[in-house]
Amino acid sequence: MLHRHLTHERLTLVAIDDLIARGRWNDWTQLRRAALADRRVLEQVRRVCLARVADPHAQRYHFWMHYADAHIA
Repeated sequence: MLHRHLTHERLTLVAIDDLIARGRWNDWTQLRRAALADRRVLEQVRRVCLARVADPHAQRYHFWMHYADAHIA
């Protein structure tokens, strides 16, 4: 996914936030692969989600938070 305001394709915290908020199925599949391949990405996903899960309507962040928690062990 090309990010609306980023000029790179690295998985920074901002890029992960954008992928979760605006991404489609294919984008999420790529994020999942990256997270499973690199624990640091999984930890970054969790960090991004921690900032958003206080909002009960932020369902995408709740999903990814649960996903990260289930795979960080």
